Amino acid sequence: MNKENLITPAGLAALKARYDHLLGTERPEIVAIVSWAAGNGDRSENGDYLYGRKRMREIDRELAHLARRMKAARVVDPAQAPDRARTWFGATVTIADEDDNERTLTLVGDDEQDASTGKIGWSAPIARALRGSAVGDLRTVRLPAGEKEWEVLSIAYPEAN
Repeated sequence: MNKENLITPAGLAALKARYDHLLGTERPEIVAIVSWAAGNGDRSENGDYLYGRKRMREIDRELAHLARRMKAARVVDPAQAPDRARTWFGATVTIADEDDNERTLTLVGDDEQDASTGKIGWSAPIARALRGSAVGDLRTVRLPAGEKEWEVLSIAYPEAN
């Protein structure tokens, strides 16, 4: 996990918000439940105690993971992209396949990916294939189901604030 973690400013803010929520809200609530449950006597059959300890370990693991990801993060603002004619990090790209089925994708950091909203992680196969492409370029993507060719129809970047 020491690999550089490209992320948009909004993505880093979301990671920080999740970290702060876990550390400032969820973990203290679980600590209070565990403390209360520990005072009730026999811990071996105390569901609140056992569940609380398990949940605390899950929270601590997620906090450690988020801390590592934020430490490795390199914020890249797509609005500052120097070459807006090509597909790079943060670009919103409209592509079409051989059957003229169009898709609009935004290339974001791997921690921000959400295929249901069209946000594709930077290291995903389709994102790797689209890197550096210009409008009109044909790109072949190797997928588990086989190869598929896409044509780049448009490229857009967010405007600088």
